[in-house]
Amino acid sequence: MGSALLPDLGTEIVIPVCAVVGIVFSLYQWYVVSRVKVSSERGDTSPSNNNKNGYGDYLIEEEEGVNDQNVVAKCADIQNAISEGATSFLFTEYQYVGIFMIAFAILIFLFLGSVEGFSTKSQPCTYNKEKMCKPALATAIFSTISFLLGAITSVISGFLGMKIATYANARTTLEARKGVGKAFIVAFRSGAVMGFLLAANGLLVLHITINLFKLYYGDDWEGLFEAITGYGLGGSSMALFGRVGGGIYTKAADVGADLVGKVERNIPEDDPRNPAVIADNVGDNVGDIAGMGSDLFGSYAESSCAALVVASISSFGIEHDFTSMCYPLLISSMGILVCLITTLFATDFFEIKAVKEIEPALKHQLIISTALMTIGIAIVTWTCLPSSFTIFNFGTQKVVKNWELFLCVAVGLWAGLIIGFVTEYYTSNAYSPVQDVADSCRTGAATNVIFGLALGYKSVIIPIFAIAIAIFVSFSFAAMYGIAVAALGMLSTIATGLAIDAYGPISDNAGGIAEMAGMSHRIRERTDALDAAGNTTAAIGKGFAIGSAALVSLALFGAFVSRAAISTVDVLTPKVFIGLIVGAMLPYWFSAMTMKSVGSAALKMVEEVRRQFNTIPGLMEGHAKPDYATCVKISTDASIKEMIPPGALVMLTPLIVGIFFGVETLSGVLAGALVSGVQIAISASNTGGAWDNAKKYIEAGASEHARTLGPKGSEPHKAAVIGDTIGDPLKDTSGPSLNILIKLMAVESLVFAPFFATHGGILFKIF
Repeated sequence: MGSALLPDLGTEIVIPVCAVVGIVFSLYQWYVVSRVKVSSERGDTSPSNNNKNGYGDYLIEEEEGVNDQNVVAKCADIQNAISEGATSFLFTEYQYVGIFMIAFAILIFLFLGSVEGFSTKSQPCTYNKEKMCKPALATAIFSTISFLLGAITSVISGFLGMKIATYANARTTLEARKGVGKAFIVAFRSGAVMGFLLAANGLLVLHITINLFKLYYGDDWEGLFEAITGYGLGGSSMALFGRVGGGIYTKAADVGADLVGKVERNIPEDDPRNPAVIADNVGDNVGDIAGMGSDLFGSYAESSCAALVVASISSFGIEHDFTSMCYPLLISSMGILVCLITTLFATDFFEIKAVKEIEPALKHQLIISTALMTIGIAIVTWTCLPSSFTIFNFGTQKVVKNWELFLCVAVGLWAGLIIGFVTEYYTSNAYSPVQDVADSCRTGAATNVIFGLALGYKSVIIPIFAIAIAIFVSFSFAAMYGIAVAALGMLSTIATGLAIDAYGPISDNAGGIAEMAGMSHRIRERTDALDAAGNTTAAIGKGFAIGSAALVSLALFGAFVSRAAISTVDVLTPKVFIGLIVGAMLPYWFSAMTMKSVGSAALKMVEEVRRQFNTIPGLMEGHAKPDYATCVKISTDASIKEMIPPGALVMLTPLIVGIFFGVETLSGVLAGALVSGVQIAISASNTGGAWDNAKKYIEAGASEHARTLGPKGSEPHKAAVIGDTIGDPLKDTSGPSLNILIKLMAVESLVFAPFFATHGGILFKIF
């Protein structure tokens, strides 16, 4: 079979070094952002060589006609209010999630420990009965530890992301006074802090965990990597609550603020007179930043775990070839270095001078990172893999060449780029689909809704073909391992993907702060331009998350089927078919729960905002301050209460099905949920994104066509706002949470597979 060029010692050095480089780079970016002062002192105005990034530039107070000290102080106050609101919400959420985490950890220990009756004796290995492996009790203990590690890393990833975003929002607003390029760089650098911290932390914790577990497991790699799957489960279960809770919070506030403020009272977005405005800006951070961070961390952890589980029972694991075994981690290490170079293109090599350059700059990030990563994957594959090896394929070993594995990763990487660009085509107002939706607002909200729904359904076609081709190619070459590394390929540029994604909510907040601080119209135009590009990139980020979730859950599904010793999943058997049809229903049930939660929370918010406008004298005239705290409390209470039922649905379904109906029915449920969940997730995200950008298209009035539909407050604009409001829960709550549903059910089934295989299917045993 041959061996890899990189020795095992090299692997032990390369992975942590790349992770540390990522962490250092993110701290450097944070330091650069922190040099923009949000305090009353006048910044250092000495001439500086660093002019390109805007330090030491004079502020153009005279031109903007604002009192500088006053504006900076206002920005600092608003930033503090947003930061405090986001921190207090996340702490409340994490208290509830912490209780769940401990309860679920106990459940994992009890279920997996009971497989062999809590025996401490060694047992024959699952895939090679002649060898002896560590007892099931060890798997139970170590799976529980890795679950807790994954959960804690996920929570920290989300929390740090939120802290960075709330730190950067006012700085972006203040830099917008010097020009759109300066503001772009601050927002993008802040996004990069989150992207690199998350990618590097995820990699480092996983690497350290594997090495510590190896001290106990020794040569039993099958048991070692089975225990590591808990890491993915921990990451995704926290992400589910972060996504659903944050999504409900942000959209309750957004819908309440828009319906009363824009439609009824005809005041601008983010107007300080609107009582829901602080809650809305807090929501951007807890939903889009903390939720997205945990979500992509979960995908990354699960695709790594799926690849490692399959590799441990292939020639890599059997022959104890540590470098080849760590191939998934080495791809992620290369990804950090590639994204680092890519980020420099946006922050240091090229300068943005005009509004029209923003979106291309963000798109170039995706293209550059994908092109460089293709070369990176080739280097990793040729140095870290033997020229040929075998991969476990449902009971047999399939011989695979290293260039075939390179193609598996590359096809995942490029499928991600295709999904990103198709998403952009359907959600950016630079292209005809969104312009058609905007045009349909001429005849009212109903036609806008019809056009938007049609756009969402149509936008599913090409991404599904891209995913299908990626699955076919990667499975043909390297079975389930191929699919797992294709998912890793899609996520290998996660640092750049997250930087682009976090940039959106930071720009959105910056616009809100500019409006609330009473800055001039020109600054608001600049932040709006940043925000419109951010909206599209957020949709691209969601496309990536959904595409990778489809591949990850299929890889986990394959690992589950192997672990549960199911030889074939036959759709024609009633056990499997009933699972399939119920599984396909679950995403609808889940979406119904999350959308109704947003609806009922928004209802309370609308009533509260109306009450304040009607009862606080002088509020509309700007003489009195609204009661922001009540609106923040409504969003917090609603999201904490409402995130539990959807979370319980996802977490309990595999347990109930596995225990009562057995592994075959559960395999049907997983397949059904995967197939229907991906379609709904893509269409919901794109429909919502298109409605949002159709509204922004009319508001910006940048083209002759847009001006015929405007201005703000016109009938077509009101119809566009209604469409945007309907799309809010679709694009920010249901859609993004669905990709966690399909991954989480698959990884949970894999972790509990030994228990289900031994004790599952109670009902079928009785009857």
